[in-house]
Amino acid sequence: MSSSFTGSSPLAAYGWDDALEHEFTSHRAAGLIPARVAAVDRGLCDVVTENGPARASTGSGLSTGSGGDPAAAPCTGDWAALRAGGPDGRPAVAALLPRRTAIVRSSASRDSRGQVLAANVDTVAVAVSLAVPLDLGRIERLLALAWESGARPVVVLTKADRVPGAAGERAEVAAAAPGVDVVACSAATGEGVEAVRAVLSGTVVLVGPSGAGKSTLGNALLGAESLATGAVREADGKGRHTTVRRDLLPLPGGGVLIDTPGLRGVGLFEATQGLERTFADVEELAARCRFGDCAHGSEPGCAVLEAVEDGTLPRRRLDSYRKLLRENAWAASRTDQRLRAERENRTKAISRWQRQMYKERGRDR
Repeated sequence: MSSSFTGSSPLAAYGWDDALEHEFTSHRAAGLIPARVAAVDRGLCDVVTENGPARASTGSGLSTGSGGDPAAAPCTGDWAALRAGGPDGRPAVAALLPRRTAIVRSSASRDSRGQVLAANVDTVAVAVSLAVPLDLGRIERLLALAWESGARPVVVLTKADRVPGAAGERAEVAAAAPGVDVVACSAATGEGVEAVRAVLSGTVVLVGPSGAGKSTLGNALLGAESLATGAVREADGKGRHTTVRRDLLPLPGGGVLIDTPGLRGVGLFEATQGLERTFADVEELAARCRFGDCAHGSEPGCAVLEAVEDGTLPRRRLDSYRKLLRENAWAASRTDQRLRAERENRTKAISRWQRQMYKERGRDR
């Protein structure tokens, strides 16, 4: 399909391109129409189509290849194929296109399944408020989540008017975020907003805790008060959940913005590659250790411990690395247990069906 089609499509402003049009060929031949999921709420979702916004049911039997996994359900950012006139009169999501990227955390119930926060994201903007003390461990956790998604992370230090210059804070965060752009801004004064805009591209998702200024920053980028904002407690810098669902809005200069509710907790979910990128400095040192299976505890010839001793690597960073590795290993073991149990349950179900079939055959003789 030529670029002239996608360029003139109303969906182009939401990220529709030639590759997506090609992927959609069989769906279009089946009479389905493309749409991007803007928000999901209780079995229904707001979508954007070539003919404008619509309200659709999430449908059933979605083809995502995940076999009933809750992570296969539609989420903000998904590209979907809609069937007109579903059972309830609304259009229904018949299928989801394969996700290019997906931000996945462990589910709130910690049941070994992942929860997708946003799909098809190009840039993850980690919002960090300068109005409260920096929590480098939380920043590293969010960066691991972002790197694992396949998107490009950026750290945005918000409320920079509270800390004039913020040079020290920026350097501190940059040391904990190798290979990541770190920019500071104040949405209240407008200072630094253009610098933030310059490092964002494609579909951008804002993540961070409540009170980090995500919605205020989002409004500054959108050029309109499109996102609800709320007051923040001065004592601890925490805010209320003014954003209660994920929404997708086009940015005036191109690209799309997804605002997310504040994250109270972010559990890692199969984030091995994300941790390797987040702690690239530790991984590089580990490659120089004498033993390939060095645990960086008390082994001789450990390049990581030597870096801690000579001050090259902060002890805090090594401790954070170990903590997140343990958490990720635990989550992976939970997933392995679930998959093993599902395989066993399928085997038992087949055996029950076979026994029933043989029993019925015996009665028919």
